[in-house]
Amino acid sequence: MPLPVDKLGTVYPPRRATVEPQRAIEYARATNDLNPAYLSSKYAPPVFGVVPSWESMGIAVGDIVPAESLMMIVHGEQDMYFHRPLAPGRELITSTEAYSVRVASSGTRFAVRVTSNDAEDGQPVLEQYVTMFIRGLVDGDDGGPDTPDHVFPAHARSVEPKEVSFHVDADQTFRYARASGDEMPIHVDDAVAKSVGLPGIIAHGLCTLAMVSKQAIGVLAAGDPERLRRLAARFAKPVFPGNDVTVRFYDLGASGNRSAVAFEAFSLGETVLSNGRVELATGS
Repeated sequence: MPLPVDKLGTVYPPRRATVEPQRAIEYARATNDLNPAYLSSKYAPPVFGVVPSWESMGIAVGDIVPAESLMMIVHGEQDMYFHRPLAPGRELITSTEAYSVRVASSGTRFAVRVTSNDAEDGQPVLEQYVTMFIRGLVDGDDGGPDTPDHVFPAHARSVEPKEVSFHVDADQTFRYARASGDEMPIHVDDAVAKSVGLPGIIAHGLCTLAMVSKQAIGVLAAGDPERLRRLAARFAKPVFPGNDVTVRFYDLGASGNRSAVAFEAFSLGETVLSNGRVELATGS
């Protein structure tokens, strides 16, 4: 059943949610990120921004994606723009727009644009472009605008990368599911994962991205999450619990008061995150 491209452009009613301080700490621990800024509740981890926006995003996905296709969804891409750091205790008002559909021979990409503003002053906090890939859904038409570009530039490999590695714990998916609220069975139930064609439980893409954000902020921003302005990646291959992930960061230089870095991540000899991009405030 093709996706209803006539509904693209629909902006769904806003939802209010608080950046819960204790839950943000639990999220940091679930992604092995013990940055003092998070544990003290000065800030929430950047990828935690998906948590207060789940309800809003779920309304759009439920309206566009047929129920029989929901179990075939995997996370395709995530692109996050941080207008200000996530502040625990602050309330956000989030709206989601059905943004675009792209049909291919292996499945369909459906993207939503999610905007979160501070409930008190109305100022933007976080903007996200979230792309879901619906495996096997090959019917229908394209529609809507392209999502913002974060393609890995070929010239980036001309510079020596900064390389870091981290371990995905055997229980990582269960801890992340509890902290994030994302309890899709493919991350916590081996039988369900295998029933939809996966070799077993896979890590949440956002968990992997959150663990990469820890490395990016530590290596590129001296541990200061306030400098993060953009974090984007394509989820190229699954990450399996109990394995290591290696990230390579390539400096793209600075423009104005912002620097850019491309990255890729690898596990078990496979590229698991591609087209990665980090943008940081330089303070100049």
